Amino acid sequence: MTALPPPYLTIAEAGRLLAARKLGPVELTRALLARIAALDPVLNAFITVTERPALTAARAAERALAAGTRHPLLGIPLAFKDIYATAGVRTTAHSRLLADNIPTQDAETVHRLRGAGAVMLGKLATHEFAVGGPAFDLPWPPARNPWDTRRFTGGSSSGSGAAVAAGLALGALGSDTAGSIRGPAAYCGIAGLKPTAGLVSRRGVIPLAPSLDTVGPMAWTAEDCAILLDTLAGHDPADPASVPGPAVAYGRALQSPVKGLRVGVLRRVFERDAPVDPETQRMLAEALRVLRDLGCRVEDAEPPPLAEFNAVARVIISAEAYALHEAQLKTRLAEYSRAFRVRVLGGALISAADYLAAQRHRTDLIAAMAALFRRFDLLVSVPMAGPAPLLAEQRPDDGFARPMATTIANVAALPSLVVCGGFTSGGLPLGLEIMGPAWADAAVLRLGHQYERASGTRGRRPEM
Repeated sequence: MTALPPPYLTIAEAGRLLAARKLGPVELTRALLARIAALDPVLNAFITVTERPALTAARAAERALAAGTRHPLLGIPLAFKDIYATAGVRTTAHSRLLADNIPTQDAETVHRLRGAGAVMLGKLATHEFAVGGPAFDLPWPPARNPWDTRRFTGGSSSGSGAAVAAGLALGALGSDTAGSIRGPAAYCGIAGLKPTAGLVSRRGVIPLAPSLDTVGPMAWTAEDCAILLDTLAGHDPADPASVPGPAVAYGRALQSPVKGLRVGVLRRVFERDAPVDPETQRMLAEALRVLRDLGCRVEDAEPPPLAEFNAVARVIISAEAYALHEAQLKTRLAEYSRAFRVRVLGGALISAADYLAAQRHRTDLIAAMAALFRRFDLLVSVPMAGPAPLLAEQRPDDGFARPMATTIANVAALPSLVVCGGFTSGGLPLGLEIMGPAWADAAVLRLGHQYERASGTRGRRPEM
């Protein structure tokens, strides 16, 4: 079925091999654990590797398969960003403040994946409490990019992006408050979905800014993200942010045609508001050609200025993150990383009037994007201005001064998928972003899947 060794299988490929009994869960899990042992000392994608529990789960999956049980995720090895609660396994949020935190219950998403028979390989690096940037003054180093280990993975789902790209896990969970799934997906050349707000339960996931937080899948392909979403999606009555949505079979929906879809191009964003580099411009031009060849009707779309989305996101995130950490900041300030302190302490200066103004304007921006979707089925843009930069401590004002195209989907509560759109002349991946109206996650995944198949970007892996 594939000439690649087991660590380079997609979730879909591995699932078929496992169901046909041509590959065993223990064999696959051992191969991935060996790859983690060989490569992670360089990549720093994992904070905790759960070797013994992983093999125990793999043996259980092997018995279930032998008994005739079938599920697309049965025996599939995954890993989780270290803000997801895992019963009996430490959940640190990449912070020394939680270095000894061992939850007694799984996050709802982890519970659903384990219930489907997935195998947990371990917990993945992030930025401290999923905010800030790469920090060099914490007990664990920042993750490195498999395409070039001198480079940044994007954040804050940094370990998730690195682990999937390097073949250390077949899929991962990340979180996205202002682009933290889609940034690493772009820089690491994988697929990452920020779902519609409320589609996937956040219960048991350490929050950053509850008004904007979402959690979702990261994998090598859009198809794999759809397979994960089939298990992850669904109302959780114990999560007040969870919303009963439509019942959708995301994996099956991938095969529906995209011919005739009205695709709006957010040219203003990548040409004026957050200009991209020449190689990204060329990638996007080629991507639009591919979409036209697939039968999509591609036209320019005019969203509100990116600066408005950025301002709303920054005020909300700063205020809510500071509020969540205020008590600890007053008593344990020095234990936080410098990057976290720089990003979060400013939230103490945001007034209630500023915060409410941001929330009110968010409502206006949601309405403006909803109006845009009366003309278009989906929107296309680029999440990052270029390929992954060199890994270094960021400027203190980076999170405020640099325009971030990814905030559009967070502020407007839209589903947004990043897939690998192409590569630079030096072989670094470049991301393509696809957004849809609320609850159109299936359409977003479908276009991403069809694009991946037509563009051929999934045949290229980092040379580790």
